[in-house]
Amino acid sequence: MTQTPEASTVQDQVPESERRRRRTRLHRAWFVAAVTFVTILGAAAFRSLPGLLIDPLHQEFHWSRGTIGLAVSVNLALYGLTAPFAAALMDRFGIRRVVAIALLVIAIGSGTTVWMTAAWQLILCWGLLVGLGSGSMALAFAATVTNRWFTERRGLVTGILTAASASGQLIFLPLLSWIVSEHNWRPAAVTVALAALAVVPFVWLLLRDHPADVGLKPYGSPEFVEKPPPVPGAARRTVNVLFSAARTGPFWLLAGTFAICGASTNGLIQTHFVPAAHDHGMPITAAASLLAVIGVFDVVGTIASGWFTDRFEPRRLLAVYYALRGVSLLFLPMLLAPSVQLPMLFFIVFYGLDWVATVPPTLALCREQYGDDSAIVFGWVLASHQVGAALVAFLGGVARDTFGSYDVVWYASGALCAAAALMALVIRRRPGAKVALA
Repeated sequence: MTQTPEASTVQDQVPESERRRRRTRLHRAWFVAAVTFVTILGAAAFRSLPGLLIDPLHQEFHWSRGTIGLAVSVNLALYGLTAPFAAALMDRFGIRRVVAIALLVIAIGSGTTVWMTAAWQLILCWGLLVGLGSGSMALAFAATVTNRWFTERRGLVTGILTAASASGQLIFLPLLSWIVSEHNWRPAAVTVALAALAVVPFVWLLLRDHPADVGLKPYGSPEFVEKPPPVPGAARRTVNVLFSAARTGPFWLLAGTFAICGASTNGLIQTHFVPAAHDHGMPITAAASLLAVIGVFDVVGTIASGWFTDRFEPRRLLAVYYALRGVSLLFLPMLLAPSVQLPMLFFIVFYGLDWVATVPPTLALCREQYGDDSAIVFGWVLASHQVGAALVAFLGGVARDTFGSYDVVWYASGALCAAAALMALVIRRRPGAKVALA
């Protein structure tokens, strides 16, 4: 796209010394990425809590684990199903408005759980409200920011923004597990609500929707890109993009692999690892700390995956990631014990490196296959991720109630990961498409 006359006029009015200073200083895109990172970081607090609530809610209200898992599954499903519509709403109303409202909805949903007395209220507050709010804060948000503000280093930036969620888990899991253990679950729910509220001022004051808003080119772009006009009919466009993408084979392969990704991470480990470890005599705080360690290595693994995605074939990266994850899950039942042993630490490190390393290559394939609609397509692919997570969050609780352990869930998830590795390898490359290198 060529530079518009209006943009030329604005830039001609800037003194030459100021233009030289702009060329040498850090590009504004990195500051926007930093605000996005902090936003996702703060919102990650609510994602750290569900696995810690299963046992306390079961003990206080005598609800079955399947019932509690149903509320978590509604949350996870809405997290995914809202994401593609949120990406379209960001095109229509701007990133700042959508994200700020989403954070407020999260705060309301989490905060009102302290007054609940029935299971349907858990489903309404934690499942519906927090699910809708979190869906607007999903990875489609990171994809929109990356697509608008960067033409180079997209894989790296995607990895960094994806790692923000794991960093939030790292910060909040030990704190929330301590609060649950020492003061019960209600103060933990209030903490999550306050964390979401604290991020709202950062979003409203510091985030910008497009480089053109501040008279800049996207990072790495040789040309000024005019800000597109608001896109009306967000819901209609979102559905139309789905129908168009659904007529292509790569969409179903990407959706299928990402559904298995969600089943084996958010649905399985994040929801059921703590109660499963507690079944073997491990204290809740110790199990939550292991999840936090997963968050540490997830940051490293996801950023590294973004760097690899800028340089290597994303299909092969996905196949390797899923195959290694499946192997690790097959060994997990043998590693659970009352205390943390060295083999368990090795699993935590290994699994952490692979936790959401799948996101950068999956987003790169969406961008390669679907171009300007890639953020919305990725939102639908993310919806499949959360549907897979929701199914396992529910079925994992049912399996625990039925069989008295989680072993069958670990083995089934390992087999699914092997299938995902094979699916990734058969995604065809779009003719003439190239994955940008750093």
